[in-house]
Amino acid sequence: MDYSPIVTNALQALWWVLPAALILSVFKTRWFKGIVGETVVKLAAKLCLPSAIYQPIHNATLPTVDGTTQIDHIFVSRFGIFVVETKNMKGWIFGGEHQAQWTQKIFKKSYKFQNPLRQNYKHVKTLESLLEISAEVIHSVIVFAGDSTFKTAMPANVRRGAGYIAYIKSFRTPVLSVAEVEQIVAQIQSGRLAQTRATNRRHVEHLQTRNDPNAERKCRSCGSAMLLRTAKRGHNAGNQFWGCSAYPACRSMQNIK
Repeated sequence: MDYSPIVTNALQALWWVLPAALILSVFKTRWFKGIVGETVVKLAAKLCLPSAIYQPIHNATLPTVDGTTQIDHIFVSRFGIFVVETKNMKGWIFGGEHQAQWTQKIFKKSYKFQNPLRQNYKHVKTLESLLEISAEVIHSVIVFAGDSTFKTAMPANVRRGAGYIAYIKSFRTPVLSVAEVEQIVAQIQSGRLAQTRATNRRHVEHLQTRNDPNAERKCRSCGSAMLLRTAKRGHNAGNQFWGCSAYPACRSMQNIK
């Protein structure tokens, strides 16, 4: 079938515009931004953290009592185990160490996101349980890889860009032997789930369930069922939270997302 020159030109334009639009939409997704941020952190580590001293483990999905947890980067060294959570974000970042949510501000728009220190706390506790090792050996590190600016004072373990390298290298006292480092790396590698699409899919499904206020959930500490409760006193009076059904034997709590 012959088309008019106008229709032909329009079809040719669509041939390029549609793929370009699709690519741009992918670039804007949280998934793609996360991949870019993790890649930047991984590259900085490869250049500045010698693998013979800081053995790297990237994108490790570990089983937990209530599903799975995914750790962006782990560096195992004689100076400790460094658990790195990456955030690829731009704009102004506001947050406090003990705040449940932080704020990202881009021009006049503000967005709330989970305190990454709290997010990484679960990663640290999962490793602590897997390795049966003292918490003092494990260090939480947060890296903002995008073009962001901190507008509030941040803890020493929250850094921008390659600044996390200096924080890791600030630990200079050996706390593990060479043999212990090798054993820990082997334990993590054997305990992690296979790096497959199926693993990623199940992890995403777990996150969706965890963020569903109506979904059943288990205690991260003992595996018992969690119950929806309401605080009766204190500054959180009237607010709901998830409390372990084994209370008072287990006092584990979870915030409502």
